[in-house]
Amino acid sequence: DCVLSRLPCISIGSYAHHYNSVNYQYQTAAQVIDQRTAVALARIPNVDLRFFLPPPPLPHTEDDISIEDGLRQLLASLPQSEVDQCVQYFTSLALRESSQSLASQRGGLWCFGGNGLPYAQSLTSTPSQKVETFCLQALVQHSKVHSHCDHIVANGGLQLLQRVYQLRRDSPKIQRNIVRIIGNLALNESLHTAIVQSGWVSVLAEMIQSPYIMQASHAARALANLDREAVRQKYQDGVYILHPQCRTNQPIKADVLFVHGLLGAAFKTWRQKDLDMTDDDKVEGVPEDYTECWPKSWLAADCPNLRILSVEYDTHLSDWKAKCPAENQRKSLAYRSQELLRKLKDAGVGERPVVWVAHSMGGLLVKKMLLDASKDPDLSPLIKNTKGILFYSVPHHGTFMAGYSVNVRYLLFPSIEVKELCRDSPALRDLNENFLNITKEQEFKVLSFAETLPTSIGPMLKILVVPSQSADLCIGDLIQVDVDHLNICKPEKKDSFLYKRTLQFIQDALRGQRI
Repeated sequence: DCVLSRLPCISIGSYAHHYNSVNYQYQTAAQVIDQRTAVALARIPNVDLRFFLPPPPLPHTEDDISIEDGLRQLLASLPQSEVDQCVQYFTSLALRESSQSLASQRGGLWCFGGNGLPYAQSLTSTPSQKVETFCLQALVQHSKVHSHCDHIVANGGLQLLQRVYQLRRDSPKIQRNIVRIIGNLALNESLHTAIVQSGWVSVLAEMIQSPYIMQASHAARALANLDREAVRQKYQDGVYILHPQCRTNQPIKADVLFVHGLLGAAFKTWRQKDLDMTDDDKVEGVPEDYTECWPKSWLAADCPNLRILSVEYDTHLSDWKAKCPAENQRKSLAYRSQELLRKLKDAGVGERPVVWVAHSMGGLLVKKMLLDASKDPDLSPLIKNTKGILFYSVPHHGTFMAGYSVNVRYLLFPSIEVKELCRDSPALRDLNENFLNITKEQEFKVLSFAETLPTSIGPMLKILVVPSQSADLCIGDLIQVDVDHLNICKPEKKDSFLYKRTLQFIQDALRGQRI
């Protein structure tokens, strides 16, 4: 549809000849564009950003401390009901910690097994930004609760987040957390007018054009949730659209869903294989054709008629729970399955043919979701439309990790009880047997890749994390690849065997869909 046709009292034909040279015409258009048109324009590929009014001016503040105080006040105003116990715990932590105390206890907030990997060092460089990050991560969790969203907006959250966003333009991580919150708020249509009026459409229109896939994907999700005219689905927290991120006239024929392992993430798990760079290479920088997310860069180009989604578990909560009093209430595979199935149903997954792509423990989650869906009449379309499942080093029959120290087991599998991962454990055996039954009944196509090289765990230890016999589902093809566990899902380049075989499987599974 022609979005520009809705511009009132303006001759679109005349603008077509003069837009590139007359800025005031853009300003005039920006002033008369309504809310729906602004959102639609923001979702047009490479739209001219002069179509959008800049965010409204914010009241002057003296220094960064007012930002920190504003975030604290916003957090303190929110209900503590309907949120995870660990969110409550870290909300209170963010409220009481000062920049000075955070600086003094640098490195003491989070460790695996009590030594190394301090959480504070993974944050930004100055103490005030650490406090902001704590507050923003707590706000992310609050923004997932429908009843809390109204409180965030009513207490000036949209304007405060706008100020932090503009102040922290040098911190992509902080900006992503802020846009993640906006994307969650946008799930509530009653808040759309407030989001638009506080200037977020122009911010998102700029961010979706970022060359950095993580930035663009966060903005794409927020804009899709705002675009109720063209998008019927809703993208809950942790469900990201890799393609198409903008409005398109191209029909979507099928979905491909990427599910990372428990210490992975929606983007970093699916990056191109890390480069072995010499000192000279490091001076020259990363090659232009390197991609931080090959499904977005390569698969979308090869199969433009696909909708490509990547999901993410709540990794911030997992990190926090190392020191949280409620850590013993870790999320199980069953809990994660039900949670993710609800999110995927909101995103319309199951309404068209689906191929699943999973790495490591993410493959067990996919199996559990499909088993759960097979028992739920409301989710029967998901089973009927699942055409294929690709597993990258999935421990179908468990691991030998029980033979290693507690620290190593916890490092690799922090969110599942170790006893469930032991080789041939009853839980895994039941999961596998039941999954094989529905795979045969539904005639799912299956392809499994297996690692053959050990993975370095610290400077002193190398482990074959998922041996080939555990990665073998005993149905479909098993292909051994000379890479380690982390790189089994990271093709070295687009013409590598790993990517070409993955592409071939997806195309074969969806044969007849004309992708």
